[in-house]
Amino acid sequence: MKIDAEQRAMLARMETAQAETARHLAVIERQIEARAERMTTSSRVKARQYGRASATWTRSDQRDFQANVTALRFERRGEIDALGRKLARQAGAIAAFRVRYRSNEPARESVS
Repeated sequence: MKIDAEQRAMLARMETAQAETARHLAVIERQIEARAERMTTSSRVKARQYGRASATWTRSDQRDFQANVTALRFERRGEIDALGRKLARQAGAIAAFRVRYRSNEPARESVS
């Protein structure tokens, strides 16, 4: 029984590490999108005047935003690729662990 509990704990730690890596990648994506939006709005001087209820985001703004996102992703491609590879390795390690110890069930909270 002790070994089974240790295996569950190890699997839980592995899954937690994988979730943390995925969260880090999501944070980077949000940072890129936020910066691209700031770059888009600050690069275009809005000479147009709209009422309060009117949208000021145009199709050309959307094109500029997508171009900025692409450029920022390119700048951070090393970090993004490294995290992507790490996620793949972690997923492989978790799958191998499940096969090795015949633990195909997802991690559950133990109730005492």
